[in-house]
Amino acid sequence: MTSEIIGVVGAGVMGRGIAQLFVRAGHQVCLHDSREGAATVARAHVLSMLDRLAAKGAMTQADVRAAAGRLLPVPDLSGLAGCTLVVEAIVEDLEAKRSLFAALEGIVGEGCLLASNTSSLTVSAIAAGCRHPARVAGLHFFNPVPLMRIAEVIPGLLTDPAVADRLAALVAGTGHRAVLAADQPGFLINHAGRALYTEGLRLLEEGVAGVADIDRILRDTLGLRMGPFELLDLTGLDVSGKVMQSIYEQFQHDPRYRPSSLVPPRLAAGLHGRKTGRGFYAYDDGMKQEPPEMPVPAAISGTAWVQDGDGAATLRALLAAGGAALADDPAAADILFTLPWGMDVTGVAAAAGLEAARLVGVDPLGGLSGRLVLMASPATDPALPVRARGWLAAAGRQASLIADSPGFVAQRVLAMIVNTGCDIAQRSIAAPADIDAAVRLGLGYPLGPLEWGDRVGAARVLSILQGLLAVTGDPRYRPSPWLRRRALLGLPLTEA
Repeated sequence: MTSEIIGVVGAGVMGRGIAQLFVRAGHQVCLHDSREGAATVARAHVLSMLDRLAAKGAMTQADVRAAAGRLLPVPDLSGLAGCTLVVEAIVEDLEAKRSLFAALEGIVGEGCLLASNTSSLTVSAIAAGCRHPARVAGLHFFNPVPLMRIAEVIPGLLTDPAVADRLAALVAGTGHRAVLAADQPGFLINHAGRALYTEGLRLLEEGVAGVADIDRILRDTLGLRMGPFELLDLTGLDVSGKVMQSIYEQFQHDPRYRPSSLVPPRLAAGLHGRKTGRGFYAYDDGMKQEPPEMPVPAAISGTAWVQDGDGAATLRALLAAGGAALADDPAAADILFTLPWGMDVTGVAAAAGLEAARLVGVDPLGGLSGRLVLMASPATDPALPVRARGWLAAAGRQASLIADSPGFVAQRVLAMIVNTGCDIAQRSIAAPADIDAAVRLGLGYPLGPLEWGDRVGAARVLSILQGLLAVTGDPRYRPSPWLRRRALLGLPLTEA
């Protein structure tokens, strides 16, 4: 690997992380900040991080000393004259970034690349203020930079292709994965992450379930590290709210990215999340106060009938283990169970001619292997889902109860995650392999959206979206052409 002289402008959290990444990889790093003394403080912070790595055996003290010799604070932009690459990590303001790059063009050599760590501004807009836009690209890292082993390389419309290749190779040399993303709103990772937030908020708007239940269901059934409301509280609703609004506007008010009406009142009230002590959850000394789950009812004797379908045999076995008597005829049962994909209980009752007052839905997603999710229609006798929870608890299974929703909670969110990934592929914003890698590494999902869609089945994901579109009439659920074509042709979503 050829050693570079890399300038980092901005010594805040992101600038420090970028400096640490590159200096540890063997590059010389010149760190500048307009605030007096900030670069020196940042250098000390980076070296303390390297000392911690040495204490854990991840580096030697000799490596730390060598890195210290390569990490140089520079008080003026002129100190970046010899750099082969300058990465800016300053305030997310277009004019500030343009002004900085214009100043750098008068300082650095012709072969020096200029990269922006922007997360929301288009690279082409930043490069438009430069005399030589061909050498300008986006190089978007994620916080904390040394641990989030992913970076987006974003060429502007006038960027020389060799610039993107050089940046990708530089990122790969640090041990991070470089993914190439088109200069579109949210690039790749922030774009892909919209599905979880917007659909979680939509479920809350519809009264399908409460904040804690939605988060619990998505953690336990999809394997997410955090649900949407935990994440919004962690990142700060003031920050995430701006991103949601910005991406919606930049995509010309596409309904897929429509922000929630629940957000503005919370912003006005200062309920930004963990940093304000209250968001969707309350916090005590920074610790989330988890609302208790619904009490577990005792099992009461009765009879159950289960409609044939995915997971029906498993559900029958659980109900029997919990004390329910199984009936072969729905007319002889106290409770009727259905396991629909992309439908609500109301729709099943109408389509199958089943009595809505006795009908309870169970989500088949995941093969009923984790938390179970029960769903009731407005006509369902409210005592029946409670009795069902008692049977399942007696069988050793935890169950959440939600209101009627086509696709329950997890089906809806997963379908939107997959559909958004498919649309990113359809628009050629990124290659399928990069989409999946970026989402796994950048968002921490157990699978990338395209491989997740293949795991569940493209035809099934398509049916969930079609069910949502039919019930709600909301164009946010329109299937991506990438998904529809591959589902109808039996092709994998992961292949172009």
